[in-house]
Amino acid sequence: MAYEMNASLTEGPIGKKLILFALPVLMGNVLQSLNGTINAIWVGNYLGESAFAATSNANNIMFFLLSLVFGVGMASTILIGQSVGAQDELQAKRVVGASALFFTALALIITAAGLALSPVILNAMHTPPDALAFATAYLRIIFIGLPFMYVYNFLMMIMRGAGDARTPFYFLLVSTVLDIVLNPLFIFGWGPVPALGIAGSAVATVIAQFVSLACLITFLYRKKHFLRITRSDLPYVRFDGQIIGSLVKKGLPMGLQMLVVSTSAIAVINLVNSFGSVATAAFGAAMQLSSYVQMPAMAIGGAVSTLAAQNVGAGKWDRVHKTTLMGIAINFVMTGVLVGLIYIWNRQALGLFLRDAAAIEIGMRINLITLWAFILFGITFVVSGVVRATGAVMVPLLTTFLALWCIRIPLSYYLGAHYGLDAIWWSFPIGFIIGIAASLCYYVWGNWRQASMLGEQKSASAR
Repeated sequence: MAYEMNASLTEGPIGKKLILFALPVLMGNVLQSLNGTINAIWVGNYLGESAFAATSNANNIMFFLLSLVFGVGMASTILIGQSVGAQDELQAKRVVGASALFFTALALIITAAGLALSPVILNAMHTPPDALAFATAYLRIIFIGLPFMYVYNFLMMIMRGAGDARTPFYFLLVSTVLDIVLNPLFIFGWGPVPALGIAGSAVATVIAQFVSLACLITFLYRKKHFLRITRSDLPYVRFDGQIIGSLVKKGLPMGLQMLVVSTSAIAVINLVNSFGSVATAAFGAAMQLSSYVQMPAMAIGGAVSTLAAQNVGAGKWDRVHKTTLMGIAINFVMTGVLVGLIYIWNRQALGLFLRDAAAIEIGMRINLITLWAFILFGITFVVSGVVRATGAVMVPLLTTFLALWCIRIPLSYYLGAHYGLDAIWWSFPIGFIIGIAASLCYYVWGNWRQASMLGEQKSASAR
């Protein structure tokens, strides 16, 4: 693999490049989900329900913080992608230097605030009293490791922006394996390693992230990657107002889009809870399956964003539009296959999580009504990924808000109150279809082609 600047995503067969780029991202998403599941099994089965509740509350806070950094990281990814497409190594270095400093400073500020305010935050979330001490210990250690997590995620995202999805996957694999191995070691202790209980799970995660980050940085310098900061590049490590302004202005809407999705899920769970524990268990199991169903679309959405960004930078708009069409087609195949497999083994798939026959029956109805719609929902991931690659970030956020908070949530509460559980599930495909229609209308008739990541630049389409 070449580690010099290489705009290879602006040439050659689009479909092949999309698949080769999306697969490592997809496998990385699966790895992270499996890692979280395995860690939850250790905590839940061996440390008790209070400890499990503690990690759940702490992880909700971490998801919120990572949602914000995800948006800023995506903005960096797009800026890097456009710079590589334009063969502008100077601007790529400017982006890396300014955003690395910004990420580090942000992480240190959040760490200091988090260490001081952990109990306050957890109390505000109504963390159960028996879980509060566990959650505070766990969260404080996670906050200590936050700078490593932020910088690690930042490096992986800018490498993807440069067109390299495989290297980040390899180091994500290192981090995941380390986390899985170290969790029981620090939870239960062994030899000179003391038993730390729930704090040990947090320690394992921080160590895994730190080691993987150190290995990744070492790798980048040994391979002389063009994005590394050398002594001659130190002038670029500064608070560049133009770059940081773009990261905040473009990144916050992308981070907020994730928050809109996560908060809408909480609203639906709150509604389903009112129908009793059997319905809640069925919905939880169905959502576990749907989270895996969404992974191909999420990976393809990330891949088309990088491909589109490089081609926007190169001014190759014909390839941008072909990327959209190819991304939609690949999503239909990959997501469709997963949905088909779950439909064939619907009962058996739910049986991995449920034992109650009534819960399994409800779960099968949920899958029957909702899963097919996730194939269509992948269109929104792809179209939004392409649109964001130009710097147009507000309309995808508003479209998501419209589909979820203006359509799906009110509809689910109204239908649920009048027609029961089945009606709630129909709010999913209805909301998805509204979101798809809005996204496609903006893609066809909107002004996203005239958007730019940096205010003073004009987009390639306008020249």
